[in-house]
Amino acid sequence: MSDTRTTDGAGAPEHGLRRSLGFRDLVVYGLLFIAPMAPVGVYGTLDAKSHGAVALVYLVATVAMAFTAFSYAQMVRVVPQAGSVFAYARAGLGKEAGFVAGWMVMLDYLLIPAVAYLFSGIAMNSLVPEVSRWVWTALAVVITTLLNLWGVRTAARVGFLVLALEIVVLLIFVVSAVVMLARDGAHRDWLSPLAGDGTQGAFALSAVVGAVSVAVLSFLGFDAIASFAEEVTGGSEKVARAVLFCLALAGVLFVAQTYLVALLEPLSSAQLAADPGKQGAAFYDAVDASVGAWLHNLVAVSKAIGAAFAALAGQAAAGRLLYAMARDRRLPRVLSRTDSGVPRAALGCAAVITLVAAVWAARRDDGLDKLVSVVDIGALTAFTLLHASVVGWFAVRRRSGPPVWWRHVLVPVLGAAITVAVIVEASGTAQVVGAIWLAVGLTVLFAQRGRSGRGTDEDAPGGAV
Repeated sequence: MSDTRTTDGAGAPEHGLRRSLGFRDLVVYGLLFIAPMAPVGVYGTLDAKSHGAVALVYLVATVAMAFTAFSYAQMVRVVPQAGSVFAYARAGLGKEAGFVAGWMVMLDYLLIPAVAYLFSGIAMNSLVPEVSRWVWTALAVVITTLLNLWGVRTAARVGFLVLALEIVVLLIFVVSAVVMLARDGAHRDWLSPLAGDGTQGAFALSAVVGAVSVAVLSFLGFDAIASFAEEVTGGSEKVARAVLFCLALAGVLFVAQTYLVALLEPLSSAQLAADPGKQGAAFYDAVDASVGAWLHNLVAVSKAIGAAFAALAGQAAAGRLLYAMARDRRLPRVLSRTDSGVPRAALGCAAVITLVAAVWAARRDDGLDKLVSVVDIGALTAFTLLHASVVGWFAVRRRSGPPVWWRHVLVPVLGAAITVAVIVEASGTAQVVGAIWLAVGLTVLFAQRGRSGRGTDEDAPGGAV
């Protein structure tokens, strides 16, 4: 597909996306979507599942997701297009596989922001209970949508300030935890976050692996960086580096904070396992008991603001995905329109869908559980097709010359094995929803088969790795 575009006197493209993002902007979007303190909500669950080896869980999860990040880095260098995994699967596996990958990751990109908006609404409602959480949720959608419609550069600048706030809060937690540990000592053995606390028997590798299937969900969002490949200055190599950097930095932050909070945790992993009701608030309870309620409140406010801007990054990525699929005539053509380099029609469509899902969930007692149970299945399916795309492009089609077997076959095959294993471990509800969504996508694909696309597989841009 041609990426030719014209510009006006101000350097803005008349058609297509505006190139205005640098490496820092990409990192901001990636970390915003991931959220630096993502483990807060799932710490208790992971601690109970892993028999206390929660830091080891995140260490293993970082390595596991590194395979996916590496495959993204391989493909963004040779297919530097908006749409991310949709474009990669199209280039490496064919147009039909590209549609399926885009369709499946669409489920993730539309629902993860809805979950994040709901988290923000719940947090704000706890601080100002007089205002219903669905109102806070809707307000967060409106504010961040306006920022996205304003332009990717403006949203990145505001996002940088929010990310800086989250990092400051995380640093305050780290410093406070270190001070408390130095003064009062640890509740658990110093190596227990890496080896287990021993209260549920001997160290069990199976328990850690089972917890990893949940922990990898904390990393979902780093892949959104690849959606901005047509808006970055300086080439696609910058996108590849940002993807890898975001994953590595998130891994370090996750391991550090879970290690420290595990040492502060007054309850054993066995006690948390025996009382699931305490798992959701385990991080906050440990902070309350060791540091004080003031840090609890600070973390809660940070999570409320951070969740809304995590949704901003997700909504921006969803808009780019819809734009790319519409440009390829896989979705209504109107979604491929841009205005001063901003895909406002696609962004507006993504915002409306996310708003409906988020407000629906906010008005139900079980809304959060319903959304959380299905958000990961689309991304994991798309990741599997991403790994297959690397093999297809480099090893089967050999579009970039002779393949490097460890990089273009071994790594993606191992990565696909990991994502398939996580899909198998997903909840039954998630698997059913994923199957239904896939069936709908295949129906749409079948209906489109008689329609000729604007380009062929040969149109995908190539390049050296």
